[in-house]
Amino acid sequence: MATADKVQHQVERIANHLERVQLAEYVQLLNSPRKLIVSNLIAGTARGVGIAIGVTIFSATIVYVLRQIGALDLPIIGHYIADLVESVQAHMSGGGFYY
Repeated sequence: MATADKVQHQVERIANHLERVQLAEYVQLLNSPRKLIVSNLIAGTARGVGIAIGVTIFSATIVYVLRQIGALDLPIIGHYIADLVESVQAHMSGGGFYY
């Protein structure tokens, strides 16, 4: 009887584990191409919007820091940083690259 109890305990443990990983829902998702496409489309759109917002915040921070460093009027690198900031601003306003 101890062996039957062990087997029963193992089966219950496996069933609980399968419920936790939601294997049935995953299989249903794979069997429904429309749901899979919609799910991936929404996830991709959210990921793209997140990347766009992140890059915008990061680049705005870099431009702000470079602008502050350029305002310090450092003897050697201040001129190069000012030129870099002007190039970025010209490109962002649609004027193309400024050299």
